[in-house]
Amino acid sequence: MFRRKASPAKPEPVLTTSGRIEIEREGHIAYLEYTLAGKILQLIHSEVPPELRGHGLGSELAHSALEWAREQGFKVDVICPSVAEYLTKHPEYADLVV
Repeated sequence: MFRRKASPAKPEPVLTTSGRIEIEREGHIAYLEYTLAGKILQLIHSEVPPELRGHGLGSELAHSALEWAREQGFKVDVICPSVAEYLTKHPEYADLVV
């Protein structure tokens, strides 16, 4: 009698999406770039134009991204220094960080 060898499971393809969370004020755009791969939201880089600095937009971007991650059940890989700084002041999001 012959037995078939079990074929190794093929890895599932992971859909990767890149994008930006944006806030527009006074004709300028502040943004946070991200990549989403599976259930990991990678927060890469944020930029706030000089004209908009000092108004808490960086914090607003970080907060929006982290809330979205929580709502969707994502974990977060933080590369952006401003998001990392936000997390030091908001430990309630520590459970999201990989």
